[in-house]
Amino acid sequence: MSNRTETALADEPATAPLLAPRVIRREIWIVLALSLGASAIWSIVDIIGTLTEPGGLADSVQSMNSAKAEAERPWYDLAQQLVSLALAMAPVALALHFLSLDRGNPFRAIGLDTRRPGFDLLSGAGLAACIGIPGLALYFTARALGLNAAIAAANLHDVWWAVPILVLAALKNAVIEEVVGLGYLVTRLRQLAWRPPAIIAAHAFLRGTYHLYQGFGGFIGNMVMGAVFALFFLRWKRTGPLIVAHTVLDIAAFVGYLLVAPHVSWL
Repeated sequence: MSNRTETALADEPATAPLLAPRVIRREIWIVLALSLGASAIWSIVDIIGTLTEPGGLADSVQSMNSAKAEAERPWYDLAQQLVSLALAMAPVALALHFLSLDRGNPFRAIGLDTRRPGFDLLSGAGLAACIGIPGLALYFTARALGLNAAIAAANLHDVWWAVPILVLAALKNAVIEEVVGLGYLVTRLRQLAWRPPAIIAAHAFLRGTYHLYQGFGGFIGNMVMGAVFALFFLRWKRTGPLIVAHTVLDIAAFVGYLLVAPHVSWL
């Protein structure tokens, strides 16, 4: 047997559906129903509510990263924040567990390992820059046209742990969306023999839909981001850079809002 044949056989598990298609489909529905799919459904419900309120999207404010307890009990608030962040990782663990059943090491299978740290960090930073600046412009344009809610990205009390919690929240969002919505979902769709354009469209639509609560600007912007991220993952099979990019974008949004919003009126 030639070396080329041996290499092809060694690579075969990355695309061969070792699970029955019906099992994979059922598994996908379960994972999404417990994570991003549920968020997408609630996001649709939220925007219907917003559109039917007086003032609609133009007068709506969507609050993120809010305090969970009164200002008089900052340590209780911190405890609730940390518990909420920890429990949010359950769908990620479930997705990785399912991948491990037929893919071996799930971290290696989706490129969430330490094999290419330089590539992950540099390409992640580059993606963040390419997406962040146009995304900010799209947000303000959509706000000016009344197509997006105002996003209050950080609504914590004046506490010393506000910035660390916001950084952890950014990392949490990145891990859930890129591991479940990209690494897991794209891997499973490839096993179901979906073609790349269909995979890209499905992922982009899902990402846009669970951000629909922000408005139509958020929907479009996140669909574009989803398409770019899906293309990147299909090309390089690594979620590491995408988690870096997403974390950087959310830290800039959350911490930036916390520091800047009290001093300006346009946010």
